[in-house]
Amino acid sequence: MQQPPHQSPQVAAVPSQRGPAREDAGPWHSEAVCRRDEAGLFFAPSTEPTAARLSREEAAKRVCARCPVMVDCREHALLQPEPYGVWGGMTAAERRVVLARRRRREVELRKAAPTGPIAAAG
Repeated sequence: MQQPPHQSPQVAAVPSQRGPAREDAGPWHSEAVCRRDEAGLFFAPSTEPTAARLSREEAAKRVCARCPVMVDCREHALLQPEPYGVWGGMTAAERRVVLARRRRREVELRKAAPTGPIAAAG
């Protein structure tokens, strides 16, 4: 994704080379369908009316749905975490929900995992 002119400079629209590389074709973002689309479709001004935002986000998700690297993009946005825009077919709010679920699951797994000398002997 390209950074829209109205976004703050610290928001990276396209991941740098430090992101996960695909074995078959270099960095995943080089194959992203959104590189050919208007960045404004994926990022919006803060004053955008709700109905316009929802419509724009749905259009962005349709672009993501046909993207061959959607899963890589989504994981990038979750691991960074990207605070703005549509990445991997998910809005920032949807990503926050996924991250909260992952954190809860990790806490539950840590609580359920046996610890101590008995667990080490098993």
